[in-house]
Amino acid sequence: MRKTVHRHLGKVVAGAAIAVAGTAAMVAVTLPGSAGAGESAGGTGGGSSAQGAAGAAGQEQGAVQPGVVEQAPAEGDKGTGRDPLTDDELKRAEQVALNQRLLSTGEDVEGDRGPERVGVDLAEPETDELADPSAPRRAEARFYDYKNDTLVTRTVNLDTGKVEQTGTQHGVQPPISRDEMTEAARLLIADPLGAGLKADYKDATGKELTAPGQLLLQSMVYRAAPGAQPAVLDACGEHRCVRLFPKVENGPWIDARSLIVDLSARKVGKLG
Repeated sequence: MRKTVHRHLGKVVAGAAIAVAGTAAMVAVTLPGSAGAGESAGGTGGGSSAQGAAGAAGQEQGAVQPGVVEQAPAEGDKGTGRDPLTDDELKRAEQVALNQRLLSTGEDVEGDRGPERVGVDLAEPETDELADPSAPRRAEARFYDYKNDTLVTRTVNLDTGKVEQTGTQHGVQPPISRDEMTEAARLLIADPLGAGLKADYKDATGKELTAPGQLLLQSMVYRAAPGAQPAVLDACGEHRCVRLFPKVENGPWIDARSLIVDLSARKVGKLG
């Protein structure tokens, strides 16, 4: 892996498209270029390089004055209509959806008790409620149970605080959560196949890579295709598998496209 990755170190990959073999087909993934410490990537960083670029351009022209940003109004405990879910609603939906059975029998990405929280979204209204301004707000809370590789979706009525519907699906893979990305990076760093990643990180920074927090991460779900990967990854799709796109903070992307982490089996495989 090191020879492949080392060609990319120290280069700015501004808007470059990296071809990713997710299954038998090639999937184009565009990654942002290297930026400052405040860059956001895959939910593990924050800020943007665009603001700094705009400020520099304004100074050169001598015509752009500093902008004034007004503080956003305080978010209420409950939204209305199709407003995004508030923090309180997100928390409440998760608490209501996680009943005792899920907590006692489920397993998260680290093997701890309780399913992995994948996400909470505002649910679509019922057909007969589309024109009703007083229709109840509902949230769909999604959890991935690593004990049996099951996606559990529970619809919570935020007005009544009750679960109205529960769905269970196998082989359905929602986007990877931040905690899952972090665990995938931890497994990769600890695995012998992660040696190239660690070597390239050291080439770029002069430091040892020992923890996921040293990287900015983006990710995508990997699904197996017959004969397209080593046997260790054949269950990907039924298992929860991750392809990581790691980035050195204040530095380049590291090409780890050939490495896949099976979070369900807690194993790492390398594509040919």
